[in-house]
Amino acid sequence: MAVPAAHAPEFYDRAFFGHPRGLSTLFFTEMWERFSYYGMRALLILFMVAGVDKGGLGFDVAKSGAIYGLYTAMVYLCGLPGGWIADRILGQRRAVLYGGIVIAFGHFSMAIPGLATFYLGLGLIVIGTGLLKPNISTMVGQLYRPADTRRDAGFSIFYMGINIGAFLSPLVCGWLAQGESFRSILQSMGIAPDHAWHFGFAAAAVGMFLGVVQYYLGSRHLGGAGLLTSDPAAVVQRAPEKKKLFLGLAVVAALLLGFGGLVSSGTVHTSAEQISDGFGLFLTVVVVGFFGWGFFLAKWTPDERRRFVVIFVLFVASTIFWAGFEQAGGTLNLFAQKDTDNHFFGIAYPASWLQSPQAAFIVALAPVFAWLWLKLGRRDPSSATKFALGLAFMGLGFLILVPAAQFSAAGAKVSPMWLVTTYLLHTFGELCLSPVGLSAYTKLAPARVASLMMGVWFLTISVGGYIGGRVAGLYESVPVPTLFLICGATGVVSALALSTLIRPIGKMLEKRG
Repeated sequence: MAVPAAHAPEFYDRAFFGHPRGLSTLFFTEMWERFSYYGMRALLILFMVAGVDKGGLGFDVAKSGAIYGLYTAMVYLCGLPGGWIADRILGQRRAVLYGGIVIAFGHFSMAIPGLATFYLGLGLIVIGTGLLKPNISTMVGQLYRPADTRRDAGFSIFYMGINIGAFLSPLVCGWLAQGESFRSILQSMGIAPDHAWHFGFAAAAVGMFLGVVQYYLGSRHLGGAGLLTSDPAAVVQRAPEKKKLFLGLAVVAALLLGFGGLVSSGTVHTSAEQISDGFGLFLTVVVVGFFGWGFFLAKWTPDERRRFVVIFVLFVASTIFWAGFEQAGGTLNLFAQKDTDNHFFGIAYPASWLQSPQAAFIVALAPVFAWLWLKLGRRDPSSATKFALGLAFMGLGFLILVPAAQFSAAGAKVSPMWLVTTYLLHTFGELCLSPVGLSAYTKLAPARVASLMMGVWFLTISVGGYIGGRVAGLYESVPVPTLFLICGATGVVSALALSTLIRPIGKMLEKRG
């Protein structure tokens, strides 16, 4: 992408821990965006199932799980049009700025009590995240020349920002939303303690607002990263597309607000489960349509056809993993609220605080895993082996919880260390599977459809998030020990099945490499 010479980035700037000064701008923007995202996610399903008399929405678990799954799926699915809009209309820099603003408005909307503002807020967060999330990562890469050896380390630093935000946000937002001490403060000020949930959502909004402000002020350090070409012909061509974009966003926001109002007034009786079922059907059509095209219509060479089979296998494996991993905000969050003894030396703490350890584990262990793969050298496990390990760790994390769920079913409140252990195992799984997923797809994808395959990788996270939400909706209809056993067995059996394909998958990757 061409940029004006006057805006050329200083590629060898080392002002931020040996990296370009612009990396700090993107680091803190992503940190605050993830602060807002994970802070709200830690509260979302708990707020929906909380009784109206306790300030929640009073939804049943099935409805809450359907909404949660729809939300998480849409967040990742909207990254596809978000990337297209940045490439064709806005440029990554403006897409990130506008996305952050829309996210902040979404969280502020959720801070206002009411069903209409709740649905509007979710919709705005989905749209804003779709604009911000894929494009800020692209800008990180643009801070470096292609041959700059600091690039991988720069992404590692950026990844730390994600997890610092994810670690801090449940602690802050969770205390405001669920902390008894904060509710006492509200009561002493003459404010109904039941409004505490919305202070938690407001904290997420403030976090995103701070991220937008520092991004705007620090954008001067980004050089040409994220800027569209200033060629006059291209500017003229983009003008009508910009008008259509802003008009479309305004229409979508109006529809979300109107629909939320109709639902809250009782005019529309379509259930969340029906809407989620319809979206699930849409995802199914997309996945079946894509792989049907790939298997029966696409014109591949014999080698490309074999590699496409491997792409399908990894798609299934990744989807299963993310369906289990996303239980952190679903079944595991409900288990923390309903069945876990949330006391530390006799002092109560919010159940949402148990969303923080996983991010802390990532910060602590990501460098260890990176060192381990390098240390193993030629004995470094293949990508397929790491996928299988990721699935196995995910499954083991749930199997660990089966006896804890049995204790809770007998009426006992179990130690939070059960969940902490599960999150540790899931972190092992994430570090085995997630970093190699994009790399594997890059190696396997034919060059002419490389970008399409990257979109398919993110589609696995979307489908997995949707399935994860629907599984969370079973929390009260299926015995919890059985639910955890099914999740665990699915992960372990999938890992064993994938292990039988390690050798042929390895050969496919070697041929591509």
